[in-house]
Amino acid sequence: MRIRPYIPNKDYEYISKWIDNERIHAFWCANRLSYPISQKSFHDFLEKNSMDWTDSAYVATENNGQPVGFFCYSVNAESNIGFLKFIIVDSTKRGEGYGKGMLNLALQYAFQITGAEAVQLNVFNENTSAKRCYEKVGFVERNIDKDAFSYKDELWSRCNMIVSKQ
Repeated sequence: MRIRPYIPNKDYEYISKWIDNERIHAFWCANRLSYPISQKSFHDFLEKNSMDWTDSAYVATENNGQPVGFFCYSVNAESNIGFLKFIIVDSTKRGEGYGKGMLNLALQYAFQITGAEAVQLNVFNENTSAKRCYEKVGFVERNIDKDAFSYKDELWSRCNMIVSKQ
């Protein structure tokens, strides 16, 4: 597996297929984009986040170049803490270790290339498979905001997790 910068005209078609229902969409972006996503809204969103938060978008690929995952990453220059966002894996490959592999590469990039001392992310407690994946690569719970997000008739808690450089 490799990671590389997101290529809008090449990678969007894959990512749009992985977000195949409203619940997955809400877990992925907390409804910051409307469902279903469009190429224009997604790219406008990525551009806004790059300007506001210095986020960069990345794709994880199989060794043959086939996209299997996506995430955004930025590092806060003042705190020297990186932030992973909008993490998603190909829906046909979930539960097979792809998320763990992608996150290990993202953390290697964060610690070795960007020099971050720690990396954090947010996940909804209700997204148990994602939370387990994050724990497997070393993220630990830092705090929980109870009932932070409303999805249909549910209230989801947002968990902030962090991993420090070894």
